[in-house]
Amino acid sequence: MTRTHCPYCSLQCGMTLVSTSSTTGAGSTTGAGSTTGVGSTTGAGSTTTRRAAGLEVQPWAEFPVNEGGLCRKGWTATELRGHRERLTTPMVRDRATGEIRAAGWDEALDLVAGRIKELRTASGPDSIAVFGGGGLTNEKAYQLGKLARVALGTSQIDYNGRWCMASAASAGNQAFGIDRGLPFPLADVEQADVVVLVGSNLAETMPPAARHFDRLRGRGGKLVVIDPRLTTTAQRADLFLQPVPGTDLALALGALHLVDAAGAVDEEYVATRTHGWDDVRRSVASWWPERVERVTGVATSELRALVDLLTSSRKVVILTARGAEQHSQGTATVLGWINVALALGLPGTPYAGYGCLTGQGNGQGGREHGQKADQLPGYRMIDDPAAREHVARVWGVAPETLPGRGRSAYELLESLGDGGGPRALLVFGSNIVVSAPNAHRITRRLESLDLLVVCDLVMSETAALADVVLPVTQWAEETGTLTNLEGRVVLRQKAAEPPKGVRSDLEVIAGLAERLVSTPSTGSGTDGPTFSTDPEEVFAELGRASAGGKADYSAISYDRIREEQGVFWGSPRMFTESFATPDGRARFVVAEHTGPAESTDEAFPVHLTTGRVLAQYQSGAQTRRIRSLPDDGPFVELHPMLADRIGVRDGEPVVVRTRRGELTAPAKVVTTIRPDTVFVPFHWVGANRLTNDALDPSSRMPEFKVCAASLGLATSSPSGSDYSTTDRAAGLTA
Repeated sequence: MTRTHCPYCSLQCGMTLVSTSSTTGAGSTTGAGSTTGVGSTTGAGSTTTRRAAGLEVQPWAEFPVNEGGLCRKGWTATELRGHRERLTTPMVRDRATGEIRAAGWDEALDLVAGRIKELRTASGPDSIAVFGGGGLTNEKAYQLGKLARVALGTSQIDYNGRWCMASAASAGNQAFGIDRGLPFPLADVEQADVVVLVGSNLAETMPPAARHFDRLRGRGGKLVVIDPRLTTTAQRADLFLQPVPGTDLALALGALHLVDAAGAVDEEYVATRTHGWDDVRRSVASWWPERVERVTGVATSELRALVDLLTSSRKVVILTARGAEQHSQGTATVLGWINVALALGLPGTPYAGYGCLTGQGNGQGGREHGQKADQLPGYRMIDDPAAREHVARVWGVAPETLPGRGRSAYELLESLGDGGGPRALLVFGSNIVVSAPNAHRITRRLESLDLLVVCDLVMSETAALADVVLPVTQWAEETGTLTNLEGRVVLRQKAAEPPKGVRSDLEVIAGLAERLVSTPSTGSGTDGPTFSTDPEEVFAELGRASAGGKADYSAISYDRIREEQGVFWGSPRMFTESFATPDGRARFVVAEHTGPAESTDEAFPVHLTTGRVLAQYQSGAQTRRIRSLPDDGPFVELHPMLADRIGVRDGEPVVVRTRRGELTAPAKVVTTIRPDTVFVPFHWVGANRLTNDALDPSSRMPEFKVCAASLGLATSSPSGSDYSTTDRAAGLTA
């Protein structure tokens, strides 16, 4: 029996994995994955199990985040083990014929290292780039950053977490001096009087979290949901506001205007614990409710109802998620809602404050230890001389040998190959072809590279383009830590041996480092940089490298995590005495609403927004291969009024076009979306070929959540896995 955590979202739900050879009655699927209400799981905390490939999923009732409950993805997580599409040998593409064939590990790693050396000699170290993932363990994220800066010598490293909560991170650093998704345990929301969810459909994206909000409502608290769609989460709300996509900041400005007009600002808190209120007060003076209604489409009565809840309660929690953050004004939008929280005196007070609902499994830890272009371990900044000296000492290199700041995720991808940037890319834990905005453009960049190397479990859409594909272990076959949305460091423990021929990402990194640096990369007693393959050794080194940083893990050990069911870095409840700024005070920051980067017009008259569905996760590379999870392909959700206008009925094929591409998929006609908006899930090839690559100026987050689109009838029905006319042209399908 192994206590571990789910491989998917940032809740990192606790689960128990049991070898089926040691159980009786194994294989029962009663209730597995079924849900009742919002987030409650049938059989959660009981003997409900799910068995696949020698492992049975059972509850871990004591883990406080999910208390034994799992969503259907968690219950079926082991089904990818033994899957017929699982990669078990390296694959190498013949440069002459373009055919891909099986190869041995030494051949594959020698080939990669040899080409990297050739490119470095010809064009310098920045001709090599690394792209990581928000699902990688802390150990992998740390070693990946070290590989880039020490073994490759490149500044060109970033990761897909830049597309997750980067805007909330940027805002948190500006306002509070630190970035942590939730500065309090998730269960604290149960004791709040009011919770405001801005751009979150957690009942589908992280169902076990919803139990905490059900308990809030059960004890008389109020739930407010702000979303362009009346989602499963919104249907449970006491107050639902449905703004035009891309106008959440205007709503925040209008709310703060009314808070101030009502005399509800906590003047003592503002005077003693913050700076900058006067400038923000002046900036919201013109955002009267009628102006907000014209911009957002939210009725003045609904805005006033929101403010009445905010000002009549002391324990208020405001939470933002991707719906508010994945915009070219994402950082400003989060700052707008943080300003509301600060004006009400919420952050640092019991059962109140602001937080961000991180998305990816290690979205928090993944950016704390060196995957981001501008950061070193411990959330140190790479251009800080003291940070460089500290980390270089731990790594056994000279500080001046560390490269500087590189490009952010999208800018890095956009520069690849023919874009004038790096000629080689190493990809760990990301399916770029599906997940990148303006994905046609990025796919062309990938195809123009001299060398593309992808580490993955299966032949994902990105791996299918690679010159070298390296098969790596999945979550149940390895040990490592992740940091969940609360800042709780948890330990995923190995429960089974990987298939023969598969290696861990740590082994891949070490194998490449051995071939690229002169100092031996195994063991820990040598001078110079070392690259251990033991996750506990790597975590101990991570602790030393992060010591004294904002995200200091030096006091955390595997043993502590096991004993305490996860260990918070910093305090479980932050800001009670002071903020992480030089003077201990939070900052109000003026945020001006300018709207989406791309406006609707006569040619593209509707708003397109994207998001997730209950049964799938991220790019779907894993979940689309699990038979127990329904995979009906993408759809286009639209309002009956819009459907009537173009003459389409439910289930008929419809074409969505933007300035970047088009997608053909069945129409899903519902009354729960705005008449001026369409929704497409992003788990399949197609959706992100439509999305806009406009970037937030601070976080460099792309504007996934809104762009201008047009809608029309398709000339033929989509069939099988071929969802898009542009997919067919490119020879790619989901």
